[in-house]
Amino acid sequence: MIEIQIDTWLYGRDLASYGGEASQSSFANLKINLPEGSTMQDLLAYLKLPTEKRGITFINGDLSAMVGMQPDLGHLLKDGDRVALFHLNTMWPFQYRMGASMINEMQDSMLNSKDQGLHHTYDHD
Repeated sequence: MIEIQIDTWLYGRDLASYGGEASQSSFANLKINLPEGSTMQDLLAYLKLPTEKRGITFINGDLSAMVGMQPDLGHLLKDGDRVALFHLNTMWPFQYRMGASMINEMQDSMLNSKDQGLHHTYDHD
């Protein structure tokens, strides 16, 4: 079986705890080996991290998810990808969202949403 390695960063105490021994209190960095063909959902399953616990997410510096909009679950990961997941309370000014580089799934989701991802309040527990 061919494996890929994902450079995974978990930012914020809540997410860092999913990094186990790699946790540095406020962040964790893990090199995770997954089978070729794995998706973001597979990475989250490996971490035992429910998708609703994460906020803004980047894959190789491209926005892939944010609170209330997580179209990246089926995104195919590649060897050497860098995935950065931020805790739910990380704020990112909404005016930058349309100028940010995004994965295709995120761009499509924003363009097809009623408010194009430009809402300023979110519901989460």
